[in-house]
Amino acid sequence: MEDLKNRHILVIGLGRSGFAAARFLTGLGAVVTVTDMADEEKLAPFSTKIREMGVRMELGEHRIETVEGSDMIVLSPGVSHKTKPVRYAFEKGIPVLGEIELAARFIQEPIIAITGTNGKTTTTQLTAGMLEHSGFKVFAGGNIGTPLIEYAGLKEKADRVVAEVSSFQLDTIEKFRPHISVLLNVTEDHLDRYESFAEYAKSKARIFINQTENDYAVLNGSDPSIRRMAGKINAGNLFFNQMENNEKGAVINCERIILPECHGGKKETINLSRTALKGKHNHENIAAASLAALAAGGSIQGIQSALDGFKGLSHRLEYVTTIDNVQYFDDSKATNVDAVLRALEAFSGYVILIMGGRDKGGEYDILKKQILKKVRLLIVIGEAKKIISDAVGLFTNTIEAESIEEAVLFAHKRAVPGDSVLLSPACASFDMFESYAQRGDAFCRVVYKIQESCS
Repeated sequence: MEDLKNRHILVIGLGRSGFAAARFLTGLGAVVTVTDMADEEKLAPFSTKIREMGVRMELGEHRIETVEGSDMIVLSPGVSHKTKPVRYAFEKGIPVLGEIELAARFIQEPIIAITGTNGKTTTTQLTAGMLEHSGFKVFAGGNIGTPLIEYAGLKEKADRVVAEVSSFQLDTIEKFRPHISVLLNVTEDHLDRYESFAEYAKSKARIFINQTENDYAVLNGSDPSIRRMAGKINAGNLFFNQMENNEKGAVINCERIILPECHGGKKETINLSRTALKGKHNHENIAAASLAALAAGGSIQGIQSALDGFKGLSHRLEYVTTIDNVQYFDDSKATNVDAVLRALEAFSGYVILIMGGRDKGGEYDILKKQILKKVRLLIVIGEAKKIISDAVGLFTNTIEAESIEEAVLFAHKRAVPGDSVLLSPACASFDMFESYAQRGDAFCRVVYKIQESCS
């Protein structure tokens, strides 16, 4: 552990992670300043709490003078490491740490870190549940829920720490070393922040850089980008989805997953017939979580028990209701193109698909085959509606809607018994909503309103 007492530390970005970092550092006796481009009203209630702590705030700008006077920078995940003040800090040799890097330096317990373009949250919650059902006391957080730095400040510790980590968080790690790293997939995303897909994939690969032969890496064996990384990883590799030669891992076979021998045990089988999780991509998430839990000391009984009781997460291919024999699904968390592809692959019948929002630079062409095969009607909304329509609108009937309400009403009128109406945007929500959750909630409200009028 580092002695940070009386050191001048600048926290850039006042969201939940930034606030938690400032509180933690203040508790260690550091002299903390917090800076954010937003104003105080927009940052409430965190700005109010920061003032109550007596921490200095600079809002509406990032001042170079403040960077110069700092011994260390702690960067919140929402702030790019390429912003001007951060680049300046790098040039001047001022240490720049991400929130998870700071937290990990004060955590002694084994960390299971989970990343990937899609499926991170589901896999994190599954892994945590599997370990809990195996008898461990578990902390689950990171990029979801409670920031990792909050756990670092707790007096009562867990047996295992399960953390979802994003590429943004991995950009600023130095010593962060998970005992078990999980990389689910790497597909186009955040190309509004990264210069290229290769740069984005490189950020994901950073999760492995400090691992040793005493650690584990759980890898998607059918992902070409991950395959290219595998030979450079020092940890013991455990694959799911596809294995080559004598590789060790999980075999997904219809309604079961066969797990490898681990910790001197025998091969075990997970039954998928009772799970509420829909689609091939969720079977991959289950396989990855099972491998991670097993490597962390979980039992086969605990893994199966947690899986059987897992109901899925909100806004992730979530069943809403059925109206006139038409099913409605909220997949608002599908904020990139690959997530929409995986959602469409989960359906056997025809779909009325609602897409759109703020474009993130992904290639919509990969949806052509599934749209031709399954999409009866494509409804596009938001800033990206013309981009999406130009890319894939020729492959099915396509119409534009001015709002989520109008889109759902169009879908209801055009759907026939046996169809599914699917909100799976492939875009960020920030053109029309504050979050994907707010967008999903708006979709559900309209659906329930239609159901009420039909009853």
